[in-house]
Amino acid sequence: MIRDTGQLPLPLPTRTALGWQDFFVSPSNALAVAQVENWRNWPTRKLILAGPRGAGKTHLAHIWAQMADARIVDADALRGADIPALAEGPVCVENVEKIAGLRADEEALFHLHNLVLAGGGALMLTATRPPALWNLSLPDLASRMMGAQLAHISEPDDTLLAALLAKLFADRQIVPAPEVIAYLVRHMPRSYATAARIVAALDAAALAHQRRVSRPMAARILAQVVPPGAEEQGTSRNDPGGAPR
Repeated sequence: MIRDTGQLPLPLPTRTALGWQDFFVSPSNALAVAQVENWRNWPTRKLILAGPRGAGKTHLAHIWAQMADARIVDADALRGADIPALAEGPVCVENVEKIAGLRADEEALFHLHNLVLAGGGALMLTATRPPALWNLSLPDLASRMMGAQLAHISEPDDTLLAALLAKLFADRQIVPAPEVIAYLVRHMPRSYATAARIVAALDAAALAHQRRVSRPMAARILAQVVPPGAEEQGTSRNDPGGAPR
């Protein structure tokens, strides 16, 4: 249940929405979405979905898992997994780059890759960067990853950033003042990670002070999360200095 705008903030749980109806398509992610939807025609039946943290890769992975009846596993869980059982159908492996240099983990992924494709299944992998930048130590695995189709999600445009902020607030069951999202879109960097930090900080501030998320609160928190002049990943915005505190 979303917080009523007339009520004081309550410490309600975060519930991340992961359905198609909760995923907003914009020019920043439209090509990647189309590639995921076209999964039956992936060259060599595998796709790497790369993009910044918070870009919706896990959300798209869950959407694909529903379409393809696939399993989802984190890369660092492969070492102890039953690889032959896991490979009985389509599989999505998340956060692949974090196992780079870990021989046993890389070997487990290599084994999974071969079994899934040998069985006619499809394989999706997610990471923040393209495979050429993963620094894999197993040459055979690296070559197979380089042979996968690559779908890339860019940092958000304004339309997607507004939708992302709305979703992050909704996941935390918060209804901010009507002008908050428009204000943040105008002043914050275009960055998924920054959006997540700002919404988390606003949630904490609203709970601490038992006040609704307002434009003055948004201005104050934005200045704390992204100090004026600070370097941020994503496209920079106008400095929010001078906004009401």
